[in-house]
Amino acid sequence: MKKKTKKTSIARKTESFNFDGVITALVTPFKKGRVDFSSLKKIVRSQMDCGIQGFVVNGTTSESPTLTTQEVEQIFRLVKKETYEAVPIILGTGTNSTQTTIQNTKLAERLGAHAALIVAPYYNKPPQRGLFLHYSSVAKSVRLPIILYNVPSRTVISLSSETVSKLSKIKNIVGIKETSGKTDFFIEEESIKQNKFILLSGEDSTCIDFMLAGGAGVISVISHIIPKELRVISDMALRKIQQARQEYAKYTHLNQLLGIEINPIPVKSMLHLIGMIESPELRLPLVTVTKENKKMIKDELTLLGLI
Repeated sequence: MKKKTKKTSIARKTESFNFDGVITALVTPFKKGRVDFSSLKKIVRSQMDCGIQGFVVNGTTSESPTLTTQEVEQIFRLVKKETYEAVPIILGTGTNSTQTTIQNTKLAERLGAHAALIVAPYYNKPPQRGLFLHYSSVAKSVRLPIILYNVPSRTVISLSSETVSKLSKIKNIVGIKETSGKTDFFIEEESIKQNKFILLSGEDSTCIDFMLAGGAGVISVISHIIPKELRVISDMALRKIQQARQEYAKYTHLNQLLGIEINPIPVKSMLHLIGMIESPELRLPLVTVTKENKKMIKDELTLLGLI
């Protein structure tokens, strides 16, 4: 007689993964208009070798608005294969349509994603009660852990701490990627603390301060360029070692250059210059860096000994 197995419910932190530490928001390399899977494989293997603790596929840095569903599936499967599922793979599924977001999140669940990253709906500017209903409707449609994504610089609207506090009580809404740059945003919310809600920085320039203040980690872009160094520094910050701030200060200018043009334009230039991708190509309407900015980027990479 077969022994019955208990169904495991979704916990605040899944049995296998904590969704903390340094998680890389992967770029999508392109070559002559197509996804460059060879370069993508190279990035993932290098990141794994350097101790990166997770990946986001189909996020802002991936140029998600220009990827087809088929490409997203192919990219996800490659990352899943190359990581041997040793680290969490988070799939971006958010849109400004609740029904489309539900469909995307159900697909993420079928593909075997460990969580879905869902951006606040952009363009249609919903009020806070609409944001709550958007996220709670998606959460009810799946068992997959959901990470909120608050990035007001791109979406115009911002999730309030009150809305996040309410959403944190929903079982499979497990955390937030906070990209306002405020190190204390949500950290002092008592209800969020009680629900063991995962607080992730989405802002490289302030991520170490965020972790020193109580955040769980970062969904990072700079980790493409200094993966090993960022892992060491973030481990220090998570142990509340204040020296982490001084160690990270070495990369202040590099962080500034990552914002010299809209993400992921600069990071793709950097990846190309350090020989990690074959081409810095982006999909329109994004274009490669200007000659002037490329020179500044190259000078800084040279100064840091990265090329």
